[in-house]
Amino acid sequence: MVANERSLRILHLLRAPVGGLFRHVMDLAGEQAARGHQVGIIADSVTGNDHTARRFSQIAPALALGVTRFPMHRLPHPSDFAALANVYGAVNSLKPDVVHGHGSKGGFYARSIGFMPGLKRAARVYTPHGGSFHQQPGRQIYMMVERIVATRTDLLLFESDFIAGQYGEWVGKTSALRRIAKNGLRPEEFEPVAAREDAAEFLYIGELSAYKGVDTLIDALAIIHAETELRPRLVVVGAGAELDTLVFRVDRYELNRHVAFYGGMPAREAFTLGKVMVAPSRAESLPYIVMESIAAGKPIVATDVGGVGEIFGPFRDQLIPRDDAKALARAMIAALRRPGEEQAADSARLAAYVAENFSLAALVDQGLAAYREALARLGAA
Repeated sequence: MVANERSLRILHLLRAPVGGLFRHVMDLAGEQAARGHQVGIIADSVTGNDHTARRFSQIAPALALGVTRFPMHRLPHPSDFAALANVYGAVNSLKPDVVHGHGSKGGFYARSIGFMPGLKRAARVYTPHGGSFHQQPGRQIYMMVERIVATRTDLLLFESDFIAGQYGEWVGKTSALRRIAKNGLRPEEFEPVAAREDAAEFLYIGELSAYKGVDTLIDALAIIHAETELRPRLVVVGAGAELDTLVFRVDRYELNRHVAFYGGMPAREAFTLGKVMVAPSRAESLPYIVMESIAAGKPIVATDVGGVGEIFGPFRDQLIPRDDAKALARAMIAALRRPGEEQAADSARLAAYVAENFSLAALVDQGLAAYREALARLGAA
């Protein structure tokens, strides 16, 4: 913490403690606490797994405002009233200076308390992480709600240029302060991770949901097997609603001996299971797994969606179109046939760019500065 700046009471609010959004919140909360601020987290008590429980138990001793969990429904639901009452009670008890909502549901709760009387006036902050801004059924309704709660927003803290643009397009101008603090990695994450000797040729890590495009990846693998002499294998690491559908797709192509499904595991452990990372998404904001793969020195084939182009920067021409199994197959074949030294040199250049432009330290510095700007506008800095 900068000398002569007072410690802030910061309360982070999210729904699902999984995936990149969870990592973002845990990184922020942990580093803010390490810098002397009093920090807490509110999250859904139903979503998550053993990894979630371990992460909360690890960080809890450092959080002066604690970890609070209660049920939160993913979609609009009558239980939202009970969850909002719980948020109100927690904020009334903890009296934070900053209430920072993450994702559409966390952002809704964090800002909706602005319509309720009797609370200490905290800076209400919102970081969208994609979610309701992706093409999906009901997006118009979600955007209507966004415009309503925008009237109770003090700071919009975007984690990518892409999502800032999406917010401007779909919600429009508001009175809230707008700043960008991009997702970032720790220095130790830039240590290369070598693949095992028996590693598969290709690796996917992430949620098994429709917008992640794993079905296109399986289609591309089938094209490679059908149209070339190559017989590459694929490891899929992750969990989600599309698992059974994807297993059926693999079976239909008779690729069972070439595709292995794993559950969730830490990314750097998963990186040992495959040689070339594939990120075939249909929609993203600023995905951590793409940055983590690059930092670990993994060659990567990725689609040009959302903020992925921001991560690649001057190397954006390496990205391919989404939903194009033939283009994906061509890029995967090229990655397999590329000379090792040439591939390693390109990976090193891309990792250097990511290290320079996406750091956790910068994320936290920029976020704290934005909090203080918002508080100053309220006369509470």
